Amino acid sequence: MEALVIVVALGAAVLVGSLVSSRSGVASPITLVAAGLVLALVPAMRGIELPSEVVLVLFLPILLFWEAITASGRTIRVYLRGILLSGILLVVVTAAAMAAVAHALGLPWATAWLIGAALAPTDATAVAALGKDLPARTAGILKSESLINDGTALVLFALALSLTTHEEAITPGHITVLFLISFVGGLAIGLIGGWLLFQVRRFIHDPVLDTTFLVLTPFVLYLIAESVEASGVLAVVSCGLLWVRMAPLVVDARSRQQSTPFFQLTTFLLNGALFVLIGLELPIAVSGLSSAQIGTGMIVTAAVYVVMLASRYLFLVVSAYTIRALDRRPAQRNLRATNRARVLRTVAGFRGGVSLAVALAVPLEAEGVGVWPNRDMIVFVVAGVVVTSIVAQGLALPYVARWSRLPLDSSQHDEVAQARCEAARASLAALPGIARDLGVDQETIDRVVAEYAEHRDQVDLDDPQFRERVERAMDQYAQLRLALIAVKRETVVGMRNRGEIDDSAFRQVQARLDLEEVRLSGPAEVE
Repeated sequence: MEALVIVVALGAAVLVGSLVSSRSGVASPITLVAAGLVLALVPAMRGIELPSEVVLVLFLPILLFWEAITASGRTIRVYLRGILLSGILLVVVTAAAMAAVAHALGLPWATAWLIGAALAPTDATAVAALGKDLPARTAGILKSESLINDGTALVLFALALSLTTHEEAITPGHITVLFLISFVGGLAIGLIGGWLLFQVRRFIHDPVLDTTFLVLTPFVLYLIAESVEASGVLAVVSCGLLWVRMAPLVVDARSRQQSTPFFQLTTFLLNGALFVLIGLELPIAVSGLSSAQIGTGMIVTAAVYVVMLASRYLFLVVSAYTIRALDRRPAQRNLRATNRARVLRTVAGFRGGVSLAVALAVPLEAEGVGVWPNRDMIVFVVAGVVVTSIVAQGLALPYVARWSRLPLDSSQHDEVAQARCEAARASLAALPGIARDLGVDQETIDRVVAEYAEHRDQVDLDDPQFRERVERAMDQYAQLRLALIAVKRETVVGMRNRGEIDDSAFRQVQARLDLEEVRLSGPAEVE
């Protein structure tokens, strides 16, 4: 019963915090943390702490899998070198710099490294939530970077835990072997295991079963990878990226229509719950610290935050100019960015749910160690930096985006129009043969030809003014149809309420109206 109370309380806090955010305009992570603080005032919720091993296994696999299957494969291919540098080397540099500062301010090395490992990776979800003003290319690079840097940070996290428990000798050779096992093993399990699981998925045609299979996949791969000390994060991410390429021609539309809203809701709740949990944990962390330790924690938080931003910007500048000096190819010149753009990437490098999950995953106690040393300090500092990152950088980002003077990126809009146009042209070319094979009568053929020809002309890129007029007409048409659907819906609801039709008949009509409404409203944006 206690577990159910916790789940309901977390869900209610996510709902209320999100509603406050939408009404007030305050970033949702802030209102969710505040909701957690309010929840901590409820006597039944005081002292609530999830088992440390549950946090990573419960939250990370499905969150990262969703980020991977919605990532841009083209962005990763084009900017692979920079993404790998930022996702691996930058994480190590940032974690080391933050750990050094935290240690210089009085924290033990093991505690400092755990703080550094938790705060080193950027968070794709926070970027999606707060980075609405980012150009598409910058947002894509940041999201791709976050898919890799989580795995690096968790390897550092494991090393820091080993340093505290003294289970193994921490030597350069040990670190190298651990990285190789983690990265190579994680990638191999993700690609091989993902391919095998996808072959099973080919035979699943029921949308409910397909969604169930999709949900289980990241957890299965994560647990397999972690059981052999490989990176569960990289296994999940590599599988997701593989499925992005394989799924479109195999998975049917019904399965996508069902799985996409499910994942959007699930990831929304899990991300929100992470921020609520940090609000719940803060009073526990503060209560475990003395006044002097709270003062030290605030100083460490401020210093670590400044070093985090400085390390990121300096690394982006140094790596860019190093690549520029070594690689003079024309193709590389086209990828160059300005220092203003690097400032934007620095400000947009939010810390979020992953950092919170890593901090909460520090054990409450361990064999041979007892109560985990300085756990409250770790949670306090990580939570402080995450909240500061969300608030300060979130408020500054729109202004920095304008100051960076990056050109507007309309390529996505144009590519969508081009894809629709080419698809319509290909359909028209194939239509006679398909109609002949299916035995379709000429009247139906003429009707379909007219519709597809109109569709082709509507997305013709050669005449922007014509396209603008057509799009305006299409919008008016959609608004009229949507209004008529509302009348239809009201009519059938009235028939159901008066007992003129059965609920089963009502649901069938309602489903058709819903499908038509979704078609006219357009697909929801996938982030």
